[in-house]
Amino acid sequence: METEATLPYREGLPVYTVSRLNQEVRGLLEGRIGRVWVEGEIGNLSQPSSGHVYFTLKDAGAQVRCALFRGARRLCCPVTDGMQVLVGGRVSLYEGRGDFQLIVEQMEDAGEGALRRAFEALKRALDAEGLFDPRHKKPLPSRVRRIGVVTSPDGAVWHDIVTTLKRRFPAIAVLLYPVPVQGRDAATAIARMLDLANERRECDVLLLARGGGSLEDLWCFNEEVVARALFRSELPVVTGVGHETDTTIADWVADVRAPTPTAAAELLSPDQALWRTRHRDAHARLVRLIDRLLRERIQRFDDLKRRLILLPVRGLPEKRAAVAGLARRLILALPSYPARLRARHMVLTQRLERRSPTARLHAYRIRLASLPERLAGGMRAALRGRERRLASLGERLRAHPPEAMRERLAARHELLRDRLRRAMNEALRVRGERLALLDRALALVGPPAVLSRGYAIVTDARGQVARDATAHRPGEILRIRLAQGELVVEVKTAQP
Repeated sequence: METEATLPYREGLPVYTVSRLNQEVRGLLEGRIGRVWVEGEIGNLSQPSSGHVYFTLKDAGAQVRCALFRGARRLCCPVTDGMQVLVGGRVSLYEGRGDFQLIVEQMEDAGEGALRRAFEALKRALDAEGLFDPRHKKPLPSRVRRIGVVTSPDGAVWHDIVTTLKRRFPAIAVLLYPVPVQGRDAATAIARMLDLANERRECDVLLLARGGGSLEDLWCFNEEVVARALFRSELPVVTGVGHETDTTIADWVADVRAPTPTAAAELLSPDQALWRTRHRDAHARLVRLIDRLLRERIQRFDDLKRRLILLPVRGLPEKRAAVAGLARRLILALPSYPARLRARHMVLTQRLERRSPTARLHAYRIRLASLPERLAGGMRAALRGRERRLASLGERLRAHPPEAMRERLAARHELLRDRLRRAMNEALRVRGERLALLDRALALVGPPAVLSRGYAIVTDARGQVARDATAHRPGEILRIRLAQGELVVEVKTAQP
């Protein structure tokens, strides 16, 4: 009766093998869902000698099996039990056991992954604004006389930079702008110090430096406030942040990026050995030039002396006439010379009186007498401005009372909650319908359904499924599993 009742239910439906069913479900999962990113906690970690890694990724309500094959481990962070990670991979089905699983292709620490996503988002935004455009890069000065170093005075980086500059070119002056290079307020402090260095204009170039560390340690150099300060800096800025493989937003915005702080110091300082060699060469060339000029002048002097000996009288009358003219001019100028000296003395005396400490002190006293009145006027004007500002704020507060704002927010909250409830109900309904569909499909192609259609499963004494009749000898005992019950039979003959 039961078999007859099930016949109409299976009419027109295909009969699947288990392998075919798992293959089609796997294709459905990989084709419809494909690659996804999933965040969760690692559990049940297993690392066999094959080099593959197997674990479960779980949260408070569910878990999923994950397989990380050996070839993909180079794109993933080290894994440990209890670690919170962000996993990227393909949704699939292991056909051998029918297990739903996630094939991991990429994996990173969840905290660092969030920072890296924020890094990429800010990088794209600043690039779109043109902050990385090479046209805005300022050239480094040809001769650096003073370097401003923006870094922490407590770290090894400051010592390394000073040591490198002393070794390469001690004549370069170094000015430290102390800032924290790690922590919540480090980015704001760095931006303020860059602005201060530009206001003072005490240096030819700025060097922003820090030692190596993780992405979280270097995060202050990836914040927008530092990028904006670097972009508006009128002084050229060289960055030497972290190791050679570390790249920050500051490196993209800066005028020049050095792989390390020490490399940045070497970039900004010439090699003193090379300069000494150039100085010796220049000194040798100058000595040779002076020697040649002296020889030429001596030869010229000897030539003139010989000419003077040969022609002692030539040009002497003209020289005597010129001397007589100068004597006459001197005699005529002597009577007026004392008067000119007295006038010059009077002018200098007046200038000295105007610039004397007493005169300057008197001028300062006059200016100081008017300062209290100016200060009081300024304070009164400031108070009036504050009063007008306070009155304006009071009017704005009365125009927008907190009660009305709270009511608007409450109404918006209620609207959003209704929308969320409807969306959740709709999502649950869709998931329920899909689950019911999969349940019906499984009922149609599962082993009980196949057996109910009249099929049977034959196994030998060891529990192996019988597939070839010639593999079983006469007299062997076989078990036949039917939809209802099981038969134990004895082989009489085997026919191929």
